[in-house]
Amino acid sequence: MSQDIERVYTINLGKVLLSPDNQRAKRAVNMIKEFARHHMKIQQVKIEEDVSHLLWSRGIKHPPRKIRVRMTKTDEGYVLVSKYEAEEGLVESESTSEPESVAKSTSEPESVAKSTSEPEPVAKSTSEPESVAKSTSEPEPVAKPTSEPVAKPDKVSEKPKSKSKD
Repeated sequence: MSQDIERVYTINLGKVLLSPDNQRAKRAVNMIKEFARHHMKIQQVKIEEDVSHLLWSRGIKHPPRKIRVRMTKTDEGYVLVSKYEAEEGLVESESTSEPESVAKSTSEPESVAKSTSEPEPVAKSTSEPESVAKSTSEPEPVAKPTSEPVAKPDKVSEKPKSKSKD
């Protein structure tokens, strides 16, 4: 084999919760190794340090429920399990291209679309204090009204009277 085979999997680790809470991260490691053996058809599996840190990050009792990994079958005859990180360049280019397509699809002239999407900076007047000028450009967050706690009625010791058949 001259080429490495690489696959990306999301491994469900929900069954880890069936084991005792002081054994869960250990079982998660074993489940990942079993998954790799089953899907990549090689017995020898090596887990990278990043994946191990991710599994053990919240301690032995609370490993993650799911984990996204990249499995690579190497020429040396083992499977390397590494943390999957999506290509950031593709994600950034998609997010930057969306506002342009939205602006063009509104059927407004390009100059009008630019003026609405980019507000011009407001010039500060010298007669106003900075606090007033700042409040006009950036609205302050509004505090949520707090409601007083409602007292629950005390439990009534008497049972409700039932209708008697007199």
